[in-house]
Amino acid sequence: MKATNSSNLKIIEISAQETQDLRHRVMWPNKSKKYVELENDAKGIHFGLSKDSRLISVVSLFITKDGTQFRKLATEISEQGSGYGTLLLNHLMAVITNKKIKRLWCNARADKTSFYERFGMRSTSKTFAKGGIDYIIMEKIFKSNP
Repeated sequence: MKATNSSNLKIIEISAQETQDLRHRVMWPNKSKKYVELENDAKGIHFGLSKDSRLISVVSLFITKDGTQFRKLATEISEQGSGYGTLLLNHLMAVITNKKIKRLWCNARADKTSFYERFGMRSTSKTFAKGGIDYIIMEKIFKSNP
């Protein structure tokens, strides 16, 4: 992992709109930009990791009565494998701990499950496909949170 807590790296809260270009480029470049917009984007908390003032990784967090979900983790293709997604998810985990969340879940692309396992997430038996991509719902239970 190359990423460090350098002064040129910053994690900030951003707007839903600020996530969309990166989401589109990384996750669904062959679909319309509207395809990466989430119905409940306005209700989410969105985080971005910037490197030298350039947004290179994003993730969105949705806290509801039914559970807490993070969605649309995307890192600029040229920056993948450098640890930036890890920094962003570590930040997200700290936010969740501070909010006393008991369960966190995500819709993980099937080929990315090993990445999420490093954060203590486990695959559930729930799967689905979207846009020709297989997904597995993964979750992490925070037993220490009341």
